Amino acid sequence: MFSSTQLLALTLAVLPQLPRVIAHGGVLSYNIAGKTYNGWQPYNTPVGQSSIQRPWATYDPIQDATLSTVACNDDGTSPDGQLTATSVPAGSKITAYWNQVWPHPYGPMLTYLAQCPGSSCTGVNAQSLSWFKIDEAGLLSGTVGNGYWGSGKMIDQNSSWTSTIPASVPSGNYLIRFEMIALHSLPAQLYPECAQIQITGGGSRAPTSAELVKFPGGYSNSDPGLTVNLYTNEAQTETTYIIPGPPLYNSGASTGGSSPGSSASTPVSVPTTSVATKPSSTPASTPTSSSGQGTAAQWAQCGGQGWTGPTTCASPYKCNVVNPYYSQCY
Repeated sequence: MFSSTQLLALTLAVLPQLPRVIAHGGVLSYNIAGKTYNGWQPYNTPVGQSSIQRPWATYDPIQDATLSTVACNDDGTSPDGQLTATSVPAGSKITAYWNQVWPHPYGPMLTYLAQCPGSSCTGVNAQSLSWFKIDEAGLLSGTVGNGYWGSGKMIDQNSSWTSTIPASVPSGNYLIRFEMIALHSLPAQLYPECAQIQITGGGSRAPTSAELVKFPGGYSNSDPGLTVNLYTNEAQTETTYIIPGPPLYNSGASTGGSSPGSSASTPVSVPTTSVATKPSSTPASTPTSSSGQGTAAQWAQCGGQGWTGPTTCASPYKCNVVNPYYSQCY
């Protein structure tokens, strides 16, 4: 038998050897109206990267809802190689793919849009924009402490989430913000990422002032949806959860939040034949690794359907398949 001291020592010895891929993460790619786009690669050098996604640095969560990085998990700016998914029809579906297997099944899924001024979102700071929520899924069934959540549904959909661009949204240039909030620990863990899209064929229903928020500003650290404790006796019987943020766009509600079952999303089957496509109006650049020699660094992407970057990892790391769309060096 091991003593408690020996068990602790064994645990500490094993933990550093666990690959980072199994903890935390973010959105790694998108499928927009049938086209697949690679996301930003946070563990590759930013030099040479071109993506519709705004850059983000690590798989670590945001644990303060008032931080300046809460809009898009970055400083709000766009890089030199910023791309835009052009000609996205209003009413079309957008699927975001997280790393597999996502480890946190307790918490809501949320999707926001923010329209940019002018003819492009490139160069527009995400913190300056006004955001409106087009999709949410909180506690879908069961109790707060032991129920089926939007994030659990995302996991069941092969770590993906699909939202529909409302047909009534005005045409224009937008940032789309997919977010997963993990409630398994306190403070809550926020995982937002943003991508640039151009919506075409839209309607005339602009969001109301009650539906618009800034990030930071859209959440506070005292929001009921961010302070819920899954492990209390009350959580084992409570069946209502208040989703943070504003009311859904075009819902007619005056306040945010919802009861079980609220979701505007559509279940998705992961495509098996989609090909990565860059917007035709913008030249694509091949991502490079931190070594600059065609090898990927530790934790960087090294493969996946549509991947055009390096497929060999810097020694001593190996390229490990995470899902059909993402392989990682570790």
